Amino acid sequence: MRCPFCRNDDSRVVDSREADEGQAIRRRRSCTACGKRFTTVEEAVLAVVKRSGVTEPFSRDKVVRGVARACQGRPVDADALALLAHKVEETVRASGTAEVPSHEVGMAILGPLRELDAVAYLRFASVYRSFSCVADFEAEIADLRGRLATGDDVDGRADGEAGGEHEAADRTGDRATGAGGDRSGTTMPGRGEASPAHASTRGSNV
Repeated sequence: MRCPFCRNDDSRVVDSREADEGQAIRRRRSCTACGKRFTTVEEAVLAVVKRSGVTEPFSRDKVVRGVARACQGRPVDADALALLAHKVEETVRASGTAEVPSHEVGMAILGPLRELDAVAYLRFASVYRSFSCVADFEAEIADLRGRLATGDDVDGRADGEAGGEHEAADRTGDRATGAGGDRSGTTMPGRGEASPAHASTRGSNV
């Protein structure tokens, strides 16, 4: 890590603390050349594998962007979306694997979104599950009513029903606001970050 002040590539750690509920470590460093201090953050990253085989780092922001499109016009605020993205990340990381298929990201989104707003859930699910006719919506609405009546929050659909997840959020971002409209050019909210075996370090002049 180069010093952000003098670009020297040697520094020493003077303090380390956990951050983001133990998901990252903040390190206070002192440059051996100019003596100035700066902060870096180390975190384990999780990779999302898309159906094409391409991997990308998981991003809460991408999850939020994809779900936000489905929530347009609904009484859902930014804090609720941030909390949903946090729940999705916790669920995916709980798998304990370094790389997660994109459809698992989408499956992790559906449950919290259903709890958050039923209409946004239907919009998102229509893209994620590639609804092709009115009957698909009717079946999903009937299932949703049944879950709401029984308080069942578990998604019982098979993983195979879902299209690409990271890809689904990207897709949802483009068309979720019109659940019955054209579904071309869709991609799901991205969810990736690299393998826990690799740590990313970000520097800041704090």
